[in-house]
Amino acid sequence: MSPDSYPLAGELLEMLKLQRSIRDVKQPGCKWVFFDYATGEQIRSFRTAWAYACLRAGLVEAGASFGKNQRPKVAKLFHDLRRTGVRNLIRAGVSEKVAMLISGHKTRAVVDRYNITDERDLHIAARRLTEYHSAHEKDANTDTLRTPEPNSRVSTSEAGGKLLQ
Repeated sequence: MSPDSYPLAGELLEMLKLQRSIRDVKQPGCKWVFFDYATGEQIRSFRTAWAYACLRAGLVEAGASFGKNQRPKVAKLFHDLRRTGVRNLIRAGVSEKVAMLISGHKTRAVVDRYNITDERDLHIAARRLTEYHSAHEKDANTDTLRTPEPNSRVSTSEAGGKLLQ
């Protein structure tokens, strides 16, 4: 696999297929996936295209105004999607090394900075610890002590009907 090629699946793959079909109808000779619908030309300024996409989606700062040669002040930066993407990959169980490869981050320090812990993460950690101790207590009552590996899943029967993650 080349560094510029990644497998796609799910909603992202479907969205890109839809975008390609729109392109094939609106501008059949266009070679770009994302393009100016009116002209079929390549989007030359990503920041401007992002700002106007946010404007159409209602994601501009309240009361923000802009003139003829100014972009709207957006409430969401495109870079926010990169941070969210890294965080979602890690929360989904993708290794940090793979998440870094997908996002293009070169150092673990940046990934750590993006992988922000919030209150929900703390609640999940507390629940997992409780479930771990429940499973461990059941094992302590048997002749064999079984300690689950970190980030492993325990079957529902082993966890007393609960799925450990």
